[in-house]
Amino acid sequence: MRVPGCSPAALLLAACLWRLPPGRGAAGTEEVIVGEAGKSVVLVCRNVAERADEVDWFHGDPGAVPPLFSSNATLPDDARLSLVDNSSLRISALRPQDGGSYTCKEVLNRTVQEHRVRLLVASGPSSVTVSISPSAALPNGTVYVDKRDAVMFSCTSSSHPEPTMGWTFQPPSSPPETFTEVNGSSTVYTLQNLSLRFQGNYSCTARNPLSGSSRTSTKELLVYYPPPSVPRCWAQTAQVGLMLQLVCNWPGGYPHPVLQWTEEGRDLENSSWVVNATGTGDSHVEMLSSSRLFHGKEFKCVGSHILKPETAEPTCTVQIKAPSLATEPLKTCFVGGTVSLTCQVMESNPPARISWLRNVSQPEAEIQSGGRYLVTQEGSVSNLTIQNCSHDADEGYYVCKAENPVGLKEAYVSLTVKKPVNIVGVVGAVVVLLLVGVLVIVGIVLYYNPFLCLKGSIFR
Repeated sequence: MRVPGCSPAALLLAACLWRLPPGRGAAGTEEVIVGEAGKSVVLVCRNVAERADEVDWFHGDPGAVPPLFSSNATLPDDARLSLVDNSSLRISALRPQDGGSYTCKEVLNRTVQEHRVRLLVASGPSSVTVSISPSAALPNGTVYVDKRDAVMFSCTSSSHPEPTMGWTFQPPSSPPETFTEVNGSSTVYTLQNLSLRFQGNYSCTARNPLSGSSRTSTKELLVYYPPPSVPRCWAQTAQVGLMLQLVCNWPGGYPHPVLQWTEEGRDLENSSWVVNATGTGDSHVEMLSSSRLFHGKEFKCVGSHILKPETAEPTCTVQIKAPSLATEPLKTCFVGGTVSLTCQVMESNPPARISWLRNVSQPEAEIQSGGRYLVTQEGSVSNLTIQNCSHDADEGYYVCKAENPVGLKEAYVSLTVKKPVNIVGVVGAVVVLLLVGVLVIVGIVLYYNPFLCLKGSIFR
């Protein structure tokens, strides 16, 4: 970089300049060159003529230091120095101590011309170190943090002079955004109340203000959070076939948790009686054959999350139960009347399917709603309502059947259909009998004591 003659302090602030034409004065010329440590630089001797007899280079003022290199075949002590075109000085593998003032002195027919070069050696940034804490890393190097933590981002770099440090954030599928920039070898900031929108690539760039060289380090950040509660699990009957489904659900976390069903401490998924196992997001379902199920058997779902310690794995337990029933064993209906048969499942896990059957005419035919029959169910209670009762068609035993993958339970209800009684006739007969009874009693009393009637007439 060449800059017009000016003070070194001003040059350090001119970070964007690289090479500009040299300035000229009465005593010769002077320019500023910027080189990078470890690389090569050529210091050109200005005003040199084609017929110059001798060109000497000095590291400092010619009157104060001996020549560094001369075109008259004087070899330098430093092998990194060489002469280009018999006039320009080439310095290889630059070091910080190579910086300073250089003077080339040209001798031409007793005329001396001098050209001064100020060499500034810039180094770095040699490394950029990004730290995010508290955090942990995935096997691929991606960093993840807990959104409940206050997360500190720090970046350090070394260079001469001190670099300019800048942070950029690039969300997924979005352009990068610069959000802070400082002058110095380190920068630190803290983020709180993180959410998923803070996920993305965080890049720290260190730039040397003198050479313009820069180096960037990028960290991909994921924001995780555990489910707020414990897993929830239950048993249900598969829609196709009489098989048991164990469902475990643990929502509210990111990423999705790992859920595992166990039976007596053993992984259930690898057992021979598992028909199918599916996991989608926050849920895990295993379908079991009913051949090895029995009343009271327990299954446990164990949940794990990347932010939950292994010593405190949340669990939930399911105990399967065969159904048990409660009914009214005897019911009566009058011919032409209506009656309801009730059947209640007292316990069952998973919930049992309730159906009504006739064990006389069609023992395997399930009674469906329609015609004179109405089947309703509310919760674990099922009702069979029979309208317009018929002695020939409806009297007999009815079966309440409750079934789940664990077992089957049946209960019998006996229905008696009677002819209706003429209530008016019965009441009339009772009244007549009462009147006859009263007359008989009065007649007996008067027969044995006729003076009661006379005494009644005397008192009047």
